[in-house]
Amino acid sequence: MGVSVSASTAVIVAGMFFAFTAFYPVAANGFERVTEGERDLHEGAIERQNTAVTVESATFNASGNDELVVNATNEGTVGLVVSDASLVVDNEYVDVAADESWTSVDGTGDTDLWLDGETLSIAIPDAAVDADLANASRVVVVTESGVRDAAEVSA
Repeated sequence: MGVSVSASTAVIVAGMFFAFTAFYPVAANGFERVTEGERDLHEGAIERQNTAVTVESATFNASGNDELVVNATNEGTVGLVVSDASLVVDNEYVDVAADESWTSVDGTGDTDLWLDGETLSIAIPDAAVDADLANASRVVVVTESGVRDAAEVSA
């Protein structure tokens, strides 16, 4: 009886060892993924807290060329990416990266970086979009982190 008890104890210990070696990496990877997710969530919250944008003006046909011109200022401490910004005109998305529209940051059209204190200008021709820009009443500029500001359109 002594050998069978020792042998069964060895089998049980070996089984627990194999079970632990299979369980530990799974638990460690799961914990690591949860930690990374929480870190990304906190980084996003900090970015939203440090982002502020103000739409200074939105005018249609101010220079007689049938285009909507929106000027927005980055008043936060986070640098933004122009191509990641979105424009909504009367609850309709307008693609600011379209070939017909143009963007500039403080008069420079060849940059995609919108730093704090700088003004982004977006000009969209009326014929280039499906939205009725001539009768638009409200525009919303939305940053990549979801921070937004709105303004009424003036003629």
